[in-house]
Amino acid sequence: MPENVLQPALEAPEKSRMSPRLILLWAVVALLGAVGWGVLALARGEKISAVWLVVAALGSYAIAYRFYSRFIARRVLKPDDRRATPAERLEDGVDFHPTDKRVLLGHHFAAIAGAGPLVGPVLAAQMGYLPGTLWIVAGVIFAGAVQDMVVLFLSMRRDGKSLGQMARDEIGRAGGAAALVAVFAIMIILLGVLALVVVNALAHSPWGTFSVAMTIPIALFMGFWLHRIRPGRVVETSFIGVALLLLAIVGGSWVQNSSLASTFTLSPTTLVFCLIGYGFVASVLPVWMLLAPRDYLSTFMKIGTIALLAVGVVVAAPVLRADAVSDFATSGAGPVFAGSLFPFLFITIACGALSGFHALVSSGTTPKLIQKESQVRLIGYGAMLMESFVAIMALIAAATLEPGLYYAMNAPAGLLGATAESASHAVAGLGFTITPDQLTQAAKAVEEQTLIARSGGAPTLAVGMSEIFSGVFGGTAMKAFWYHFAIMFEALFILTTVDAGTRVGRFMLQDMLGNVWKPVGRVNWKPGIWLCSGLVVAAWGYFLHSGATDPLGGINQLFPLFGIANQLLAAIALAVCTTVLVKSGRLRWAWVTGVPLAWVVAITFTAGWQKIFSDDPRVGFFAQRTKYADGIDAGQVIAPAKTPADMHTVVTNSTVDGVLIALFLVLVAVVIVNAGVVCARAIRTPGALPTTEAPYVESRIDAPEQAGEELVGVRS
Repeated sequence: MPENVLQPALEAPEKSRMSPRLILLWAVVALLGAVGWGVLALARGEKISAVWLVVAALGSYAIAYRFYSRFIARRVLKPDDRRATPAERLEDGVDFHPTDKRVLLGHHFAAIAGAGPLVGPVLAAQMGYLPGTLWIVAGVIFAGAVQDMVVLFLSMRRDGKSLGQMARDEIGRAGGAAALVAVFAIMIILLGVLALVVVNALAHSPWGTFSVAMTIPIALFMGFWLHRIRPGRVVETSFIGVALLLLAIVGGSWVQNSSLASTFTLSPTTLVFCLIGYGFVASVLPVWMLLAPRDYLSTFMKIGTIALLAVGVVVAAPVLRADAVSDFATSGAGPVFAGSLFPFLFITIACGALSGFHALVSSGTTPKLIQKESQVRLIGYGAMLMESFVAIMALIAAATLEPGLYYAMNAPAGLLGATAESASHAVAGLGFTITPDQLTQAAKAVEEQTLIARSGGAPTLAVGMSEIFSGVFGGTAMKAFWYHFAIMFEALFILTTVDAGTRVGRFMLQDMLGNVWKPVGRVNWKPGIWLCSGLVVAAWGYFLHSGATDPLGGINQLFPLFGIANQLLAAIALAVCTTVLVKSGRLRWAWVTGVPLAWVVAITFTAGWQKIFSDDPRVGFFAQRTKYADGIDAGQVIAPAKTPADMHTVVTNSTVDGVLIALFLVLVAVVIVNAGVVCARAIRTPGALPTTEAPYVESRIDAPEQAGEELVGVRS
């Protein structure tokens, strides 16, 4: 390339020096964030406002995006907007399609933001608000957002290849084969769990079912409007879509109290088949037609609700009633989930700070849609910061509840019993107070029969959101409305990860089978698209259907693997990223992904070891198996089992979970060891080792540089 072409790019750092006004602005942002953290750190027993938690998080996110993500983009990745992306070079109107960065940001955020940032922090509040807050904020800045951005960039440079295929191409056959098997198996488990959360949220809920169902025709309308009727009119399309979405939400409330309620009151089994059908259709239709506009539309609902919740926190200034660090953080004997703070806090929070599932999206749909390389910073790093803020708001919603109510909702039914009196007594045994009348009134306020043992995190989040919203909008009389609104919001939030995940699974399966028979690997070969989509939905659909019909079967059997499996995916993704950085001659920057890799390996392998070898039946799978097997021999029935047959099911489930987690750990260990061998060879070899990066092709798309997205312009 001529020297005069490179010169502006090389001088970019000089031109990007901040003015005194900007320096002052960022100094104020840093100071506000520091004050927020200072208040949280110096609190000694007194109750503090949740506002300080919001200030600390937002200040940290702003500094991280402006400086750390910019450093990674400019120094480590070096995106080049003169280089054509796969969306431009391979455009086929189905999977590869240059997409406006605003729409793509919405799609990517909606695809990655599932159950984790909503449910995980709520459960982790058992250990106090401070450990969860520290991990959510620090984890996303130095690990989660870094992983998402780097994987997105590497996949984009490799024609949108899936994570498993990149591992095979860059690490080698042995490590790659282990990665392909582990990634696909874990992905099926994650999709089944996410789909089950949606089914549980929408079952017998006409409001939620109607509102969520209406997002499909609205998205189709937006897709055709944006790409056929009024091409490129993103703002106009957004206004129309948001207006229709608000009508769908209000209409859902009306449907729930009308004669149409029975039509939209669906059983779990019916919802399972609806989800399977929708997942298949969303996976095979052109991405611009349904998936991208629906995710973009859902983002308005997601971000709007979380922003409204943040406003509610600032206006109402609720007090954090949970302890900063609870006794359960050190004892490991918490009623919500067993295990010590390290490693189980980090496994439980998962998606709010670091999620392997995101690497599947970043190497799935998004790299096939991105217009310009510089947009990886906004979409990869920025979307993950948005999800982290969702996790912070979920943690606040749980931490502002009375502890007695929190534990009455999240402790197991075997401990709480079936009545308000027994639950009150059990909570008192945990060191907290709530009267039977308070439990009854709390359920009545949100028009639920009972809130006792409503574990899983989703109902607790809905109650917390209703408390905050009603304190600002409508008062006590609106608690029931806000509670059911929150339930519908959670279902919509999670559903978008199911449809995008299914499409990602199809890409992954096509990559895998393409190693055996080339035509299947072509993403534009229709029979391969339909076959692989059908196989993916059949796999997670089978586990989902079994779980919806059997409380101890199907995906319920694999649910305990969700957290560790998700973090093991992150270990694979970070291992691939670190290997590519070393192979491509960027050893000096390998710490950017290498340090998070070391951390996630430490937490996942420690958690896996304890799950396999712990003598505590609440933690160890095989210890649990022994406990229930001994119970069978003694003729006992131990909760959650209700019959002798259930006892045998629990024994089977514990055995399967223990074997699978051991298998996953072995597969990930193979990937990491092979990655280490490749890195060692690259360090010893003069120059850079060859990678599978696609050849340079000049871009013909004229997309103006966006604010905050510096054009680096240096090929790497």
